[in-house]
Amino acid sequence: MKIPRIKLKYYKETRYIIKKKMNYKSIMQVPKLTKICINQGIGSAVSDKKLIKIAIEEITAITGQKAIATKSKTSISNFKLRENMKIGVKVTLRRNKMYEFFDRLVTISLPRVRDFKGIGINGFDGNGNYNLGVKEQIIFPEIKINKINKLTGMNITFVTSAKNNKESYELLNELGMPFKKK
Repeated sequence: MKIPRIKLKYYKETRYIIKKKMNYKSIMQVPKLTKICINQGIGSAVSDKKLIKIAIEEITAITGQKAIATKSKTSISNFKLRENMKIGVKVTLRRNKMYEFFDRLVTISLPRVRDFKGIGINGFDGNGNYNLGVKEQIIFPEIKINKINKLTGMNITFVTSAKNNKESYELLNELGMPFKKK
């Protein structure tokens, strides 16, 4: 089995660069990427059940791992939403699939965004995680533009073992995340 390029980069280069930058005593203190969660909410799925099936197929094609439908927790009459109704899709990537997805996102998909100048640094949550919103699923090469009937966005969460925003920023920046220059 082939080891992903970003995983090799992390273990051979990135850990040592971050250890030196952040003045860690041990290489084991260096934060690492633990998982990537992709979530897509589909509000119009209340009226059209086929949209969930289409979204599952799209997210599965993008990530290479089977996505599952998410259900509503409560009923909201104004939105015609009932409890346990399918309203979204999610997938959690770990290990090699996580690194492969990260590599494809950074090198292929994000540069396909129109007028791309880098991603903002405001997506950190204070606990070492980073949230990235993608407005259109067509930035991924796995999605065929002529087969989609509706543009939908998604939220991508990078969960790290970092304790704060600075550690998380250093990790993602060294792995190749194209942040906007300060």
